[in-house]
Amino acid sequence: MRSPLLLAAALCLSVNAASAQNLLIRGGEVHTGTDAGVLDNADILIEDGTISAIGTNLTAPSGTETLNAGGKPVTAALFTGVSAIGLAEVEAESDSVDNRLADLHDTPMRPEFDVTPAYNPHSTVVPVTRVEGFGFTLLGASASDSIIAGQGQLVRLDGGYTSFAGDKVLFITIGGGSADKAGTSRAAQWMVLEQAMAEAKRPSRQGEPALLTRLGRETLKAYTRDGTVVFAVDRASDILQTLDFAQRHGFSAVVAGGAEAWVVAGALAKANVPVLLDPLANLPNSFDSVGSRLDNAALLHAAGVDVGFSGAETHNTRKNRQMAGNAVANGLPWEAGLAGLTSVPARLFGMSGGELSAGMAGDVVIWSGDPLEVTSAADAVVLSGKVDSMTSRQTRLRDRYLPRQSDLPRAYIKP
Repeated sequence: MRSPLLLAAALCLSVNAASAQNLLIRGGEVHTGTDAGVLDNADILIEDGTISAIGTNLTAPSGTETLNAGGKPVTAALFTGVSAIGLAEVEAESDSVDNRLADLHDTPMRPEFDVTPAYNPHSTVVPVTRVEGFGFTLLGASASDSIIAGQGQLVRLDGGYTSFAGDKVLFITIGGGSADKAGTSRAAQWMVLEQAMAEAKRPSRQGEPALLTRLGRETLKAYTRDGTVVFAVDRASDILQTLDFAQRHGFSAVVAGGAEAWVVAGALAKANVPVLLDPLANLPNSFDSVGSRLDNAALLHAAGVDVGFSGAETHNTRKNRQMAGNAVANGLPWEAGLAGLTSVPARLFGMSGGELSAGMAGDVVIWSGDPLEVTSAADAVVLSGKVDSMTSRQTRLRDRYLPRQSDLPRAYIKP
């Protein structure tokens, strides 16, 4: 638990930094995520929200706020994985869930569905996630009526309404869990996807039954020009079909899930297709994941596949750090584990950041210890050079009900 003194200091500094243009982080163990490696006792100078210099004994312009890292680990802000942060406040309350499409029956597939207009940066989930050291997420469309779920985009968790980065991303779900959305068969899933691609590449014909609207055809066709498509897929044979489908239609594919990805690691490396992996998947909880194993990430990395991490539920995406730590515990090199939370997803989805170097976004976290250990915590979170208050609905509830005099009965403690 963070000390009240540390919380007060972070809050005080954030108030000043909110109006400041520059910030100097002094004396950290800086994990750059670049060829420069780890820099001991290094400083980071952030000017106008961007890292301008990294080195020792840096001098800063007059009026620059200073944050002392005290030799602690310093990294780029982390990636939550694919989520519905800012799109789903309470899953049990449909009025607050905006990441999936249902009951539009005029056409079966709506690739034009885009979740980003519904993003609420003031969702209580945003600061809950941010104070744990996470600075960006990939908003994902969740499959409901169709295996083509819709579009999402990377967004920085800085509280801005327009903090999106990179291009839109299309989400497609393949496998046994989504078979009921396409003829109850894997073969039917590929059949209707091929039909949708055929529709997208030619004008509609009068009176012909269609899977897509006019806008849906235009949207899907646009992705054939090297657009990024995230395929939620686990079974090795389905992954191979995904690679073939993406190559034939000009998609830049990303595999999400990939429980059996290690089986086809060579094919993924040859196709240069990365995997957003859930490294905690180690049990055959479906017929799509019979081959699950804890060293999946290590095997993929050894084969030359870029590995990122995703899979935690939206309200617990901060556990993505624990997931990366488990991958490292099962053979993945530590540096690759950190990259899977930072530089890999930033590069895949077009965000400036994910590493600490001049010219990158000033999104930095100071950690109490090893960021891939569950016993460590974020001591300070900096986004665009502004220090976060490190408060959220959860910390306020904690402070509201934390006993002050534990020797008294509950009725007398902080009413």
